[in-house]
Amino acid sequence: MGKRKSLIKVKPKKYNTGDVVKVNFMVMHPMETGSRKDKKSGKIVPAHYINEVKFLFNDKPITTMQTWESLSTNPVFTIYFKVPGKGELKVIYSDNQGEVNEKSKKIKPKS
Repeated sequence: MGKRKSLIKVKPKKYNTGDVVKVNFMVMHPMETGSRKDKKSGKIVPAHYINEVKFLFNDKPITTMQTWESLSTNPVFTIYFKVPGKGELKVIYSDNQGEVNEKSKKIKPKS
C-alpha cells in the first residue's frame, strides 16, 4: 500500500530533559475487522488492521503494543515518555497484511 500518512505530537511543546511528556501517534489506516459487508457487492471486506506498534528512542525500544481489529479507523496511540535528552523518537507499525511503516520526530529539550 505504500507510505501512510501519520503524525507524532509531543505535549507540552516545550519541555526539559527529565520531564515526562505525552506522545500521541496518529495514523491514517482503515482498520477493517473482516466482519463488515461492502454495501454495493454484499461481500465481506477483508480484515486489514494494525497489529503492532513500536516506540523507540535513538533506536532503543521504549514500548511495544500488540493491537487487533477492534481499534477504530485512523487510530491514535498514546504513551508517556521521560525525556532522557536530545534524540530521535521513532514509531514503527505493521499490519496484518504485512505492511510496515515508520515515522520519526526529533526530540529537542530546552535544557
